[in-house]
Amino acid sequence: MKLLTSLLKIGLKLTILGGFIGCLALAAAYFYYAPKLPDVETLRDVQLQTPLRIYSEDDKLISEFGEKRRSPINFQQIPQNYVNALLAAEDRNFFEHIGIDIRGLFRAAFQLASTGQIQSGGSTITMQVAKNYFLTRERSFDRKFNEILLSLRIEQELTKEEIFELYINKIYLGHRAYGIQAAANIYYGKDIDQLNLAQIAMIAGLPKAPSAYNPITNPSRALERRNWILKRMHSLSFINDEDYETAKNEPISAEYHGTPIELYAPYVAEMVRNELYQYFDESLYTNGFRVYTTLNSSMQAAANQAVEDGLIAYTERHGYFGPEKPAAVTQLTQENISNSLAQQRTFGSLQPAIVISTDKQQAEVYIKDHGPATLSWDNLQWAQPYKGPNSRGSAPKEAADIFAPGDLIRVRDIGENNWRLSQIPRVEGALTALSPKDGALKALVGGFNFNHNKFNRAIQARRQPGSNLKPFIYASALEQGYTPATLINDAPVVFHDSNLESNWRPENYSKKFYGPTRLREALYKSRNLVSIRILRSIGIDTATEFLTRFGFDKERLPNNLSLSLGSADITPLELVTGYAGLANQGFKINPYFISRIEDTEGNILYQAQPTTVCAECQYVSDQSAPPADFKLVRLELKGTSATDNSPQTPAQQTDQPLQEQTDSQYSGQQLTNLPVAKRIMQPQTAYMIYSIMQDVIARGTGRRALVLERSDLAGKTGTTNDQKDAWFSGFNKDVAATAWVGFDQPSTLGRSEFGGTAALPIWIEFMDIALANTPDQPIAKPEGIVSIRIDPKTGLLAYPGQEDAIFEIFPEASVPKDTARNPALSNSSGTTRTEEIF
Repeated sequence: MKLLTSLLKIGLKLTILGGFIGCLALAAAYFYYAPKLPDVETLRDVQLQTPLRIYSEDDKLISEFGEKRRSPINFQQIPQNYVNALLAAEDRNFFEHIGIDIRGLFRAAFQLASTGQIQSGGSTITMQVAKNYFLTRERSFDRKFNEILLSLRIEQELTKEEIFELYINKIYLGHRAYGIQAAANIYYGKDIDQLNLAQIAMIAGLPKAPSAYNPITNPSRALERRNWILKRMHSLSFINDEDYETAKNEPISAEYHGTPIELYAPYVAEMVRNELYQYFDESLYTNGFRVYTTLNSSMQAAANQAVEDGLIAYTERHGYFGPEKPAAVTQLTQENISNSLAQQRTFGSLQPAIVISTDKQQAEVYIKDHGPATLSWDNLQWAQPYKGPNSRGSAPKEAADIFAPGDLIRVRDIGENNWRLSQIPRVEGALTALSPKDGALKALVGGFNFNHNKFNRAIQARRQPGSNLKPFIYASALEQGYTPATLINDAPVVFHDSNLESNWRPENYSKKFYGPTRLREALYKSRNLVSIRILRSIGIDTATEFLTRFGFDKERLPNNLSLSLGSADITPLELVTGYAGLANQGFKINPYFISRIEDTEGNILYQAQPTTVCAECQYVSDQSAPPADFKLVRLELKGTSATDNSPQTPAQQTDQPLQEQTDSQYSGQQLTNLPVAKRIMQPQTAYMIYSIMQDVIARGTGRRALVLERSDLAGKTGTTNDQKDAWFSGFNKDVAATAWVGFDQPSTLGRSEFGGTAALPIWIEFMDIALANTPDQPIAKPEGIVSIRIDPKTGLLAYPGQEDAIFEIFPEASVPKDTARNPALSNSSGTTRTEEIF
């Protein structure tokens, strides 16, 4: 007995000594590691890596850039079922413990002592927060001890709700999903609070092994894990019997959901990304910026459809190129067809399809992401073989003349599953639309399809605008004293230029000459020789200076008479910016496409301050001083030159980061806190050119636009030599838009293609939607403009009783003083004369 007692005393002493030594060791370890621990307080301001998201002005998601898909939420947004599911799966005592699980730690210590490695960490949610935010994934004593100490500190500094929130927003859950909200979006296409119990349990099972328990890539193991969690929830009384049985029997409903793009505008998304990357570098993709553009979602969608429809219509007019890949499938089994189509991409509405069979004047096809379909003869007979831009082969008589079984083709749904044979156009196009009031970009399409070709023709393609530039030449002449009734001689002219190998003999497209022509008629009928004579009369320097007011780059304007025919190199965005200056009645605006930038908390980091037309403001000369109280502070990143016509962004409005801005053009009562647009054209000139351009649509080369049944539209067609470029630009007071069609490598569109046939239909389709629900309100006539009856042949005042007289507008100071001769009066008194012909 004494021996036993002695042994017990020795054991007790050894235990006490061991405990004391252990406490000393722990204390030493604490004092060694504690000073090296990171500051837990930083978790309150942690910046989770969140992708860049780009939106339209009406909050439609356009694009997302960043490797990690994450949408952080707060604790109040987490459904209770998910809280319970995660506790059941990971840490049932989370809301009771001090940050560590003693039993789990002893288990880990035993593994370390017996195997030399920690196989299961016994980690609590708090410990995983410490590891995920501060530590590496290394399995070692040092890392584990740091984890324990950090967990204890985290529990002292943060609430349980804050810790839980940090955990569920950080964890990786497979398929680029970080956090439970992103996981819910990716696996179910819903937010976490919209999921049912079975789906929530599935998400709760992912943190342990996102790949092994993934419902998409490993559904059987995912189902097993989900049901184990449901059973745990039931045993812990988190759910009742009925809920458990219902959820347990739910089939797996997970499938991959990509970023839920609500508005297709990839060209603009890339413009935003490219603009901001130069300032934020790679952090642009992780800081969670929300960029709101100026795009109007309905206008952008209309632009997308209009460009696609216009280019497909062009390609159908010129014939069928043939199957995209003949004999793509030799053995027409379902597996072979599906494998072949899986390798093909969809471009816009053009779906890849495999021809299954042909039967006289119809064909059976199998369409990717759709299945079997029948092509009727109405949707096939257009496919005459393409022979060139000006010729096609014989019309097909049956489907077998067009393609054969096994061929890969393209089809598009033209409504109610009515499938039509189509093809990827080789021609390209662009459409840009601005608000004339402040230059906000409302829609932009840079090509047929961004995934097919990422070159943004709207801002990168410099092409000759042809007659689309003429309105600016004519407006310049009106500023110099011409009137819409001024006569100009449409007659042959020869120019000798030592830089050319031969003399230049310009001509009208019709090859005809029409003699004395009123300026109005010359523009709406697009007479080339009149335009040349006008430019020669007013002077190239005068016209060039006038064009630069509208933002055109002087360095790219030719210093010769070919300028009158639009031989400059101009992008569609530059051209529509100029037309916006016509639409707003003569004010200089700058295009911009970023409205504001917010951080993850909704704080505004940048707000655009666009130069804005203020029609009620008084304008004075550049030399006069503005009121002392008219000042504006804008947050900007850099400036651009006065002739830079690229869109304004945070980088393009001033020279200094924080700078007081004043506008020397403003005088009178302050009506806006935005910078006021400068007047660049007299109101009378602006109204006259608008009136003339209305006639382009009413009776000129843009008559197709009459289908819109609006009286407030004005515009101009444009076609370059050999029909290499087709344009239409037009506007009302609310929207200015430019459409362009051409080949990337300039070549003829075909002798029957013009601005009015290739580009105008695109513009019409777009404007039909863009102007829907907007009033038809022609621009108001300014003071100093009068309407007078004139003789249409001479431009002079109409004689009394003249039956063919027409009304024309004039500045009050330029009304003709002479009256046209009445041909019925053979013995004229000579009081009339013919207007000077230029």
